[in-house]
Amino acid sequence: MDTKLKIRFDYNNMMARSIGKEEGFKDKELISCYPLALKAFEEVQKNRGKGMTAWMELPYNQGEIVEDILLTAQQIRAKFNYFVVLGIGGSALGPMAAGQALTHLRYNELRRSKRKGPKFYVEDNIDPERMKALLDVIDVKKAMFNVITKSGATSETMAQLLIIYDLLKKELGDEAKEHIIATTDREKGNLIKIAKREGFKAYYIPDGVGGRFSELCPVGLLPAAVLGIDIKQMLQGAADMDELCRRQEVDKNPALMAALLSYLCMKKGKNISVMMPYADSLKYIADWYCQLWGESLGKSVDNEVNVGQTPVKALGVTDQHSQIQLYTEGPYDKVVTFITVGKYRARVPIARGFEDIPDVSFLGGYTLNELIQAERVATEYALSKAGRLNNTILLPKVNAYTIGQLMYFFEMQTAYCGAMLNINAYNQPGVEEGKKATYALLGRKGYEDKKRELDARPSKKRKYII
Repeated sequence: MDTKLKIRFDYNNMMARSIGKEEGFKDKELISCYPLALKAFEEVQKNRGKGMTAWMELPYNQGEIVEDILLTAQQIRAKFNYFVVLGIGGSALGPMAAGQALTHLRYNELRRSKRKGPKFYVEDNIDPERMKALLDVIDVKKAMFNVITKSGATSETMAQLLIIYDLLKKELGDEAKEHIIATTDREKGNLIKIAKREGFKAYYIPDGVGGRFSELCPVGLLPAAVLGIDIKQMLQGAADMDELCRRQEVDKNPALMAALLSYLCMKKGKNISVMMPYADSLKYIADWYCQLWGESLGKSVDNEVNVGQTPVKALGVTDQHSQIQLYTEGPYDKVVTFITVGKYRARVPIARGFEDIPDVSFLGGYTLNELIQAERVATEYALSKAGRLNNTILLPKVNAYTIGQLMYFFEMQTAYCGAMLNINAYNQPGVEEGKKATYALLGRKGYEDKKRELDARPSKKRKYII
């Protein structure tokens, strides 16, 4: 591992010596829970690569596919002005998070000569105004569409494909198929059938890789490569974090310690996990984390025990002005994770001026870099002084290598925490009822009983609508 670029997990402010005995953990208390953590560690390692844990092998087994992705990405950059991801959930959040983190923050507004690739759009919703807005700003004849769904049964994504492919065929005829790449299951599902029949180029989501764990396979690697991101470095970062996460010593395994602390927080009623990066580049990492954490751990066990922690996204310093009041003086039901950057990719000095107004002039001579770091440290201090649990993840800088580490860290933390909670962290049964109801409402064949169930639900009373 490149030790200069190793991300670090700082949990000082989870401990009693920092935030007080009432809320913080004592060393003895933490050490007494190490057997639970080691049991979770052993379970995760024992099942490594089996079932839905194939994502753990992604840093190692994609050499050939990476070379193909890099060649395809080069061709897309040379030929197309727009690259559009059609997907939802993990199929969208991962590409969005990596794209935001590892490209210029105004990427689409740069002149083509300053961009490494085509303009980038991720269509992760089916608001009709959003689709219309996309079509107002792109020329489909110059666009490549990457449709991502493992099953090909994701209604939102397949609806987008139907719209886009119809437009492409009207504009381009037989050439329409050259403007779509499918990322899906190799053998099963609707999208692979369509891809083979229509002649779309296809990339495959490996068996045992669910959507929220899929950023480090073609789901995320193709969009990243199109944007000029070094996907080999992303995978190397993940591999190096995996090496750290194979350590059996709890206090030397960052993801295992983070998982144990999260588990203990839940047991103490800290049912809200706030993810607060202090970098606009990491804004969508918080969004991606919210799905990973919420969908993996929010489970009903035997329909009696409901576990999980509600993830909340925040952005430093923006949300110091909208959420920190609640976190500092509201209910003691939250734990805050800060993500901080050691060295930003830009340095902006603050000019001197208004010397007659001390409340303003004191800022002159500093940099925005120093100001944002001071604000983070001050917020961390304010929370700690108020006895509020918080921890910090430090990225020496934001690049492909550290983002690979960070995403793999969160995935391993989730896996370990799921094992501690004794739940299946890889399914999402709570999502299925809404999907079935949608199918029934739209008259999908085979859902007639569900439609009758919906028709029999209590009608809404006018008196409760004001």
